[in-house]
Amino acid sequence: MVSLVHAPLGIEVLRRGIIFIDLAVAQIAGLGIVICAIFLTEPSLFTTQGIALSFALLAGLLFRKTEVFLPAQQEAIIGVSFVLAASLAILFLSDHPNRGQEIQYLLSGQMLFVSWKEIGLHAPVYAVILLLWFMKPIVRDGIRFYLIFALAITSSVQLVGVYVVFASLILPALAALNTQHPHAISWACGVLSVITGIITAIVLDVPSGPVTVVSYVVITLLAAITKTLKTTNRL
Repeated sequence: MVSLVHAPLGIEVLRRGIIFIDLAVAQIAGLGIVICAIFLTEPSLFTTQGIALSFALLAGLLFRKTEVFLPAQQEAIIGVSFVLAASLAILFLSDHPNRGQEIQYLLSGQMLFVSWKEIGLHAPVYAVILLLWFMKPIVRDGIRFYLIFALAITSSVQLVGVYVVFASLILPALAALNTQHPHAISWACGVLSVITGIITAIVLDVPSGPVTVVSYVVITLLAAITKTLKTTNRL
């Protein structure tokens, strides 16, 4: 689900040149999750989703405003927002008995422990995003892009963590750059990376998030090498 939705979003992120917006929005949504977990007793999935989405939407609105009024400073503001959200999350978790584990889950996720209930909650969100993206291209313009991006990232960061969110948006899009079928290549790289990462995590008994990021890098490099060889052969 993450690979299918992030492929077109990542391509648009590269086109706009706002590479680190995914890290910032994911971290801000993660801050909402941390605050929800600390100040509410056993919050439901819907409550957590609502609070995380509110934080992500506010971030999306902020970045849209900076795109309009402070375009030259937008990347700097995005970077500062990421660092601020990450620092606040660490501060909120400083007295948490399992703070190390909570921070690890926020950053690298716990993909192998995602429940079918969580998948059932997020699957309709992803389906709506894909339908709107390809059936109503107007959602790719202006503030609509930031809102739909925030919606996707809110779900993704809860399922796979900040690191995989960034990798799954940027690396397949890089692999598909300057190709005839960017979406197909980006989807293929994303799905293959996730499957390879999960299988490797199970076989080697290592954390699934970091190994999936490594898988994304390897698959993207292989795709780039293949693309370069094909171009050389044509010449």
